[in-house]
Amino acid sequence: MKIQDIRVMRGPNYWSIRRHKLIVMKLDIEELEDLPTNKISGFAERMEKMFPSMYSHECSEGHAGGFFKRVREGTWMGHVVEHIALEIQTLAGMDVGFGRTRSTGQHGVYNVVFNYMEEKVGIYAAKAAVRICDALYKGETYDLADDIQRMREIREDERLGPSTGSIVDEAIKRKIPWIRLNRHSLVQLGYGKNQRRIQATVASTTSSIAVEVACDKEETKNLLENASIPVPRGRVVYDEEDLRTAIDRVGFPIVVKPVGGNHGRGATINVQDMDAAIEALALAKRVSRGVIVERFITGYDHRLLVIDYKFVAAAKRTPAMVTGDGKHTIRELIDITNSDPRRGYGHEKVLTMIKVDDTTATMIEEKGYTLDTVLKAGEELHLKRTANLSTGGTSTDVTEVVHPYNVFMAERIARIIGLDICGIDIMTPDIRVPLHENGGAVLEVNAGPGFRMHIAPAEGLPRNVAEPVIDMLYPPGSTARIPIISVTGTNGKTTTTRLIAHIVKTMGHKVGFTTTDGIYIQNRMVEQGDCTGPLSAEFVLKDPTVDFAVLECARGGILKSGLGFHNCDVGIVTNVSADHLGLKDINTIEEMARVKGVVAESVLPEGYAILNADDDLVYEMRKTVSCNVALFSLDEKNPRIQKHTERGGIAAIVENGYITICKGTWKIRVDKVINIPLTFSGKAVFMIQNILPAVLAGFVRGFKVEDIRLALETFIPSPTQTPGRMNLFQFKKFDVMVDYAHNPAGFQAIARFLERIEARPKVGIIAGVGDRRDEDIVSLGELAAQMFDEVIIRQDKNLRGRSEQEIIDLMMKGIHSVDASKPVKVMPKESLAIDYAIKHAKKGSFITICSDVVPDALDQIMKYKEEEDHFEIHKEDIPNAVS
Repeated sequence: MKIQDIRVMRGPNYWSIRRHKLIVMKLDIEELEDLPTNKISGFAERMEKMFPSMYSHECSEGHAGGFFKRVREGTWMGHVVEHIALEIQTLAGMDVGFGRTRSTGQHGVYNVVFNYMEEKVGIYAAKAAVRICDALYKGETYDLADDIQRMREIREDERLGPSTGSIVDEAIKRKIPWIRLNRHSLVQLGYGKNQRRIQATVASTTSSIAVEVACDKEETKNLLENASIPVPRGRVVYDEEDLRTAIDRVGFPIVVKPVGGNHGRGATINVQDMDAAIEALALAKRVSRGVIVERFITGYDHRLLVIDYKFVAAAKRTPAMVTGDGKHTIRELIDITNSDPRRGYGHEKVLTMIKVDDTTATMIEEKGYTLDTVLKAGEELHLKRTANLSTGGTSTDVTEVVHPYNVFMAERIARIIGLDICGIDIMTPDIRVPLHENGGAVLEVNAGPGFRMHIAPAEGLPRNVAEPVIDMLYPPGSTARIPIISVTGTNGKTTTTRLIAHIVKTMGHKVGFTTTDGIYIQNRMVEQGDCTGPLSAEFVLKDPTVDFAVLECARGGILKSGLGFHNCDVGIVTNVSADHLGLKDINTIEEMARVKGVVAESVLPEGYAILNADDDLVYEMRKTVSCNVALFSLDEKNPRIQKHTERGGIAAIVENGYITICKGTWKIRVDKVINIPLTFSGKAVFMIQNILPAVLAGFVRGFKVEDIRLALETFIPSPTQTPGRMNLFQFKKFDVMVDYAHNPAGFQAIARFLERIEARPKVGIIAGVGDRRDEDIVSLGELAAQMFDEVIIRQDKNLRGRSEQEIIDLMMKGIHSVDASKPVKVMPKESLAIDYAIKHAKKGSFITICSDVVPDALDQIMKYKEEEDHFEIHKEDIPNAVS
């Protein structure tokens, strides 16, 4: 078997609107296409032995054992790979269950699709599943344990930490979108100007001064002591001499911890003698130059959590430990403790496995024991110096029993330090008693406190401490979203996107939009190039100045990794025609319609899918959406429009020369077609098909008709406003038009416009696109022969897999099938073709340049135009000029 491609879906996609996290592996099963599983001796038995837990896979049978039944009866290897990829992720602690395998149309080649929790784990699972299937097919032994452990390790390296993860999960529950900003724990919640950020449990609302203070243990201690908060006696030391002086002052036992430490890094507690103190000093100095030495307070370690200056949870923490039974060694007791199903690798489960490290070995040695020592029954042995859950410690929820005075004190401490998310470490014999009454003390105040001990305690009630964080970031009545209008279709996407952005800007919004020529923030291009994919959409949604997004969504991006957003408010599909067929396993126009339909299906329930009622495939999309539907049509008598509006629906049509909105049986005239510059006085009929959905988008967003009219009349087609979209240049003897038309539907639209132009000869500069089907390139030649009196074939800048001559031959075939005597000239470059056409232009001619690289073509033509329009002021033009 051979993996041809692996794609990672991260948003709504062709395979699933609801399941965003999918691996799509294109797999050639080669000779196994002729060997279904029932023809491979012993395959089913070997697979069932390796994966007994796969009995739970129902498959299409609908019952446990269903997949095993399919394997015994005979299924193809791509299907088996899918199920193994799912199962090994589950065995590694990532419970996933969605998958499907579909033929690409090529013999033996399949798209194997399955979901993942962590992207790199999903990719690893895809490759591992193929290796496992190969071993099962050949009857070879395979070490599955290595793969399972490796996936666990990858997950721990890549996943969000439990604290950040809990906040993201709470956001998802509230339908708040989120974007991971780096490979660590920096996360954006919400979009545009309504975004908030978190990193671990530090929020964008958290005071940087407060974090700075909390990270300085000595400064924190001074502030608390001055506010009459009980803290242990101690001082900052820098060397062994300072250490001895401090111990003389506070006495043993002591705690040694770095001034700038957090999460227990470099800290040692209950130090009983000078040798241990010197060792603890060295450990702490690895973290910071200054080290705090303070009196060790006896009692139990507690963490009180305050969010938005309100107490929300408390946990009692116990360091990793074992209890003797008089039978087992310390090593065996650790193994027994780690066998608890609640313990796992890293953060994958409620508790973390206990590892024997240098600290553990030292603590065992201090007791005079070894790992082979058998502890007495009931004897407790601590294995770590701190109670961190990440080193195997446990937590018990004690939220309900914290004394009201201690609650008051915790909330006051958060205010004193200024932390809106604050973890307060307290040592006290009994949290049910006021701290000042039982000799307890506040040990530390933590910025970015861990949530794991509260959301998944070993004992007691789990607390959803992420909830008050989201409440703080997004109080009632606030929103995390900004309006998103997404646009897709075969033709007209970019013009429609630009027009909508102009309408929205006219309404006073700060718009971010994406197109095939770049990303724009507030009408300024910030990235140039084809920016119609998910990364470009995210670019806009991450910008904190944007309060409205208009996003062009092309086929390529949707197939590569899905949409760059979770949902939109308005989804527009302009049309679907036979372009890009045969690419990325989309072979029919119906399949292409399913790709484009992803945009419409991603619309929020209260939003609108705006669909072309003149296009059968687009009109059918109304059946698959879960939102409101608005329709548009160039034909006011379209029965689909009439039926829709009779039922109270909203539509846009052309009626008596007007762009008109139909709301139920009422008609609202927006503007005369001839008054809208984009229509070229009504000659560019195909532009009306872009105007209609744009007008509808504004209307369903609540924009006033007079504001929409103003926007339509001020949207002037030009190289700056609509680059590469019918950019017209009037020279003294001839006219030139630049357009991005590159497929049959685009050529047909230009042809209809040229029919209304009284110019001769009509010259076309055209090119074929290498990654299209033969018949598509031939079709362009046929259309060019019908549209133009003279044809110049130039070479596309990117040949996309074909030779120059192959493309030229196909174009010539199409041209000659229409008119064998049609004048045709072949030029190697677009720039040379433009030079030739302009220098040899006849009086009254109209040159149409179907450009591949629009900015270069526009620059070239503008230079010719500037030369012709050369401007200078002569002395006689200046009144009263001084001689």
